[in-house]
Amino acid sequence: MKVGNFPEFVWIWNQRLGLGTPHHQLRMARWLAARWHGRERELLLMAFRSSGKSTIVGLFCAWVLAVNPDLRIMVLAADMALAKKMVRNVKRIVERHPLTQGLKPGRRDQWAADQFTVNRPGELRDPSMVAKGIGANITGSRAEIIICDDVEVPNTCDTAPKRADLRERLAEIEYVMVPGGTQLYVGTPHSFYTVYADKARLEAGESRPFLDGFTRLELPLIDAKGRSAWPERFPMERIGALRKRSGPNKFDSQMMLRPVNIAEGRLDPDRLRLYEADLVYAEGNGVPLLSIGGRRMVSASCWWDPAYGAPGKGDASVVACVFTDQDGLYWLHRIGYLEFDPARTDTDEATQLCRQVARFAADLHLPAVQLETNGLGRFLPGLLRRELAVAGIACAVLEVASRRAKDQRIVDAFDAVLAAGALHAHRSVWDTPFVAEMREWQPGGKGHDDGLDAVSGCLLSQPVRLSRPAGATRAGDWRPGGAPVVARSDFEF
Repeated sequence: MKVGNFPEFVWIWNQRLGLGTPHHQLRMARWLAARWHGRERELLLMAFRSSGKSTIVGLFCAWVLAVNPDLRIMVLAADMALAKKMVRNVKRIVERHPLTQGLKPGRRDQWAADQFTVNRPGELRDPSMVAKGIGANITGSRAEIIICDDVEVPNTCDTAPKRADLRERLAEIEYVMVPGGTQLYVGTPHSFYTVYADKARLEAGESRPFLDGFTRLELPLIDAKGRSAWPERFPMERIGALRKRSGPNKFDSQMMLRPVNIAEGRLDPDRLRLYEADLVYAEGNGVPLLSIGGRRMVSASCWWDPAYGAPGKGDASVVACVFTDQDGLYWLHRIGYLEFDPARTDTDEATQLCRQVARFAADLHLPAVQLETNGLGRFLPGLLRRELAVAGIACAVLEVASRRAKDQRIVDAFDAVLAAGALHAHRSVWDTPFVAEMREWQPGGKGHDDGLDAVSGCLLSQPVRLSRPAGATRAGDWRPGGAPVVARSDFEF
């Protein structure tokens, strides 16, 4: 029996069910058919929720089996129940579609809920189609087509460790797929750090997108001209009600396919003004100058929020530095997540951390470090002063006790400067967890906020203008008014 082209296959099925074929579903079918005939084998299909994309992909699986019954298809989903749903859908199509008659096997053991094998000429160990949850062991399986259907859901991407585990498991696909096989991802983004992103997330350590090189089809609910992609089911008034009911973040993520956090975050790192200029120290006419990108810095704030900083455990020990220029703009030039080395038995943990802070202060020509003395911090000021003195670094240590709730400090520090576009951040900041903390932070949440706390301390503190401690040496004090003044004394009263 002649199977025909895939869009025809879809139209016949919908006619049998008494349904029409919406334009966006026909567009998906044509796209899949063109990619298949063009031998493009790395594909990403993103379409708004309830668009019928899984139905179209199920029909595609039935169609390719009708074209070549020897093909093997694996469906990976966030959990086994979701993967089985796709397999059941394809079984139903194979049983009822006029162009797949003769594919259903006679033996019931080849027609199970989670896998099936169609009548095929080849003798192959793997079934025609099998369902697997993303956490299942797929070692030893082989397939010509792997469908990743909604592998990214909140349960697999709402924390950084879960996102890393998801990527690790998806990397196993390369060992299952036969050479020249097809990968088809189907879903919607559930996180800013989605596997479907078209740009690398620098702060997450990516140098390229996870699905770099994949051919993409994106079908948001509202097109570039402001029209509904499915006006019969989603007229504009219903879209407005849906946006209001679900909230802007969830609507943007699930219906407009924009990678944002579904949870309503408070801080927007996209408002940071990224720069790559280095900190430059120079002297002109005997006057020290500190500048970034040609702009003179007039003050600095450095805040250390200490913790034990054990590798991969507990709170992070974070030190941050923010400069202020002559126009009152803020420059977050460096942030350090400190860790001690437990293998070093010659130096205790606190001393290791203090030495790192001392190097941080020296590298950035800082006049003072503000040390939060709540908890662990009350034991550190004397030790930090000792390490600064030993290294000959002219930097004061200011002890500060935080009395306001951390969430309120963070809101007070960031809201105004982000809204005004007054906070610049050096490129190196994106190599730390700080930007991810911003994007995922919510008041009262349980996520990491140690970097936010340190930077908020810098933003809320007054610029430090201290005289040089006795006995310390410095190349020059770059702050206006910080250089020594020489007065004439060769006169008589």
